[in-house]
Amino acid sequence: MKKDTEKIFLSTIILVLFVFLSSAGFSAEAEQPALEDSPGMVMAQQAEKGKTTWSTTDHSKHKILNQDFTSGSDITKACLSCHSEADDQIHKTVHWTWLAGEPVNGKQYGKGADSVNNFCISANNMNDKGCVSCHIGWSGKDDQINCLVCHGQNNVKWKETFDDLTYFHKEGDPESLEMAQELQGELRKAVVSIARPTRQNCGSCHFYGGGGDGVKHGDLDSSLTKPSKNLDVHMGIDGKDFACTRCHTTELHNISGRIYTAPAYTDRKSLLENDQASRITCESCHGSRPHKSGLKENDHTDRVACQSCHIPEFARVNPTKMKWDWSKAGKTKDGKPYTTEDQYGQHNYMSIKGEMKWEKNVKPQYYWYNGSLRSLTTKDIIDPTKTVYVSKPTGKREEPNARIYPFKVHEGVQPYDKIHKTLLAPLLSGDDGFFTKMDFQLAFNKGMAFSGVPYSGQFDFVNTKYFFPTTHMVAPKSDVVSCNECHTRNNSRLANLTGFYMPGRDRFTLLCQVGWLIIALSAVGVLLHGAGRIFFSGKRKE
Repeated sequence: MKKDTEKIFLSTIILVLFVFLSSAGFSAEAEQPALEDSPGMVMAQQAEKGKTTWSTTDHSKHKILNQDFTSGSDITKACLSCHSEADDQIHKTVHWTWLAGEPVNGKQYGKGADSVNNFCISANNMNDKGCVSCHIGWSGKDDQINCLVCHGQNNVKWKETFDDLTYFHKEGDPESLEMAQELQGELRKAVVSIARPTRQNCGSCHFYGGGGDGVKHGDLDSSLTKPSKNLDVHMGIDGKDFACTRCHTTELHNISGRIYTAPAYTDRKSLLENDQASRITCESCHGSRPHKSGLKENDHTDRVACQSCHIPEFARVNPTKMKWDWSKAGKTKDGKPYTTEDQYGQHNYMSIKGEMKWEKNVKPQYYWYNGSLRSLTTKDIIDPTKTVYVSKPTGKREEPNARIYPFKVHEGVQPYDKIHKTLLAPLLSGDDGFFTKMDFQLAFNKGMAFSGVPYSGQFDFVNTKYFFPTTHMVAPKSDVVSCNECHTRNNSRLANLTGFYMPGRDRFTLLCQVGWLIIALSAVGVLLHGAGRIFFSGKRKE
């Protein structure tokens, strides 16, 4: 009888603990099986087969490329003598026009038009010399295409080289002419060193957007030139070593990716469904149910973007700029501009730019996202009494194409017109720019004239936010976001997303009460059953 009592008591304790732990949302995380043979990995291996690139020409053997060049335009003419359609194609792309589609309600989106941001603010319709230095023309938007920006494999400072050539030829003495010939040899070597765009080619502009390394995106900086797979499993040189064009597929020189308000993609088809599909989405290579059958992760893919779990942090090597306060710009010491640096060696104050804050290993912020952003221009009316969202993701939980997506959110304090209630776009570079004169009124008058938007002469500053989708720096599977980083009541990564019930994070009072009632009734039932067994066992023995 004593042994029966002990067994019943132990069974009761085990049952109560099991029911309690289950209802409270805790579970021991079993060691998950390796995913090498998961459907997503198998599909990706099929998608990437035939990765080896090849060419049908050796540019060093083309006679037209082995001549003396005196200008960038001469190089372009030589390229176009074979690639006859490239010129017309590129002039229609956003990389040349800096425009995003057709005008909408009188507003033209793109940094070559009315769009603004909250870091370097505006390119002033491509009239800011600092911004236009990243244009793919030889000398800004009015010159011919520099094909070598994207296809050249030798890093050459073209303007300085051609200026030196002109100078040496003008001097005309034997020593100068000899130096000119040496420069020509370097030029010819660069002109024939042609390949498909590499990370170095793309990164020469995109890693340094916003005025410096890692300023803009957070998940794009010079650390991705030769990253390890611990930084990015796709681009790691000790892993897949993918070039940017592996995912950003191209048609007629149009490179797939997000362009202001336009979505980066219109569907989520895999390459097995359509072998012509763009590879810009994770699903194109990994499919919509990439994990092994039976794993809970597959139940998330229709609501949670792959990036939300697989990019736990960005700016993991180099810091990225997270705040920029233009209202502090213009200060001097002893009548001269000055700068200060933070613990990362980055400028946290510059007289010509204001106060800035840099961070490393930043956790993204999460929002519902359907692939499009709502962006402001110099023509949009704002409410300066509230934080102004210069860009913000669009999408709702009810939309079938919306996912919970990670973002870098850059905070700014930037100028606006107090009378017209519009964001201002000061001219920054050049003789009359703010970087030179540190005169906001002059910079606003010049910049807004280029924008074609009136300036009242009265300005102040407003708090703003700007959103960057986080897509690069995909971590190894061992470093993905763990379940309890979201499914927890304290400091959940998804704390700002409301309007739905998330197990572990949210408390549903009625459900909890019912659960505890079930636990109590279960415990009472077990105890009554045990007591009955004990009582009737004694009766039988009597």
